Parts: sequence; C-alpha cells; structure tokens
Amino acid sequence: MALTDSVNRDANRALRARFDEVYGQYQQLRSGLDELQTRLAELRVTQRSDDGQVTATVGAQGELIAVDLNPSIYRDHDAKALSAKITATVRRAAAAATTATQDLVSTYLPARSGAADFLRTGDFGTLLGRADTVLRGSE
Repeated sequence: MALTDSVNRDANRALRARFDEVYGQYQQLRSGLDELQTRLAELRVTQRSDDGQVTATVGAQGELIAVDLNPSIYRDHDAKALSAKITATVRRAAAAATTATQDLVSTYLPARSGAADFLRTGDFGTLLGRADTVLRGSE
C-alpha cells in the first residue's frame, strides 16, 4: 500500500505543478489583456504606393483610417489607374496590419499555444488539432 500512496502523491505533485504552470500562464495573459486591447486600439500601419502618390493608413483589423492623395495625382486623369493604385496600397497596408497584429498578440500568448499557432497560420485545423490532442490526453 505504501507504494501506491507514493505513486499517488507523485502523480498529484505532477498534476499540481502542471496546474500551477497553466494557471500562471493564464494570470500573465489576463493581466496583459487591458494593455493588449489598448495597444491594438492604437495600432496604425501606413503604406505608400510605389510612386508616393497614395498613402493609406489602417488599424489593427485592417480597417481603413485614412487615404492621403498627393496633389500630383491630378496631372494624370486616369481614374481607373488611380483606383487600382489606391486599392493596392490599402491592401498592402491591411496585410502589414495583419502581420503587426499577429506579432503583437503573440507576445501575450504562451509560446506553442494553439491560439498563437492559429494567429500565425490562420489554420483552424492546427487550432482544432491541438484541442483534440489535449482532449485525448485527458481521457
């Protein structure tokens, strides 16, 4: 019986240590949440067209904040070309904002967490696969 008691105590210690580790990660994540929300709300990414005629600024979710047009655009009266240039510049800014947001959020998540992997890859399979692995381990 003493061997069983020893094994149970060792298992309980290991479970308690793992719980403490996970709970510490949760507390760290929770304490940084307000700061993260503030930083995301303030995040701005600006991109310029190759010729410098169009400047687009977007927020953390790629939402358009501002488009600035250099007065030199009025020399060329090609509305389609201008439209394409604006669209391309906004798309580049949105893509850069996605990367900046992923980088920022990942600093608040535990390394190798399913959520961090999902932010990097956008792959739900990775996120769900990790959850499946955790659930299988607890059965």
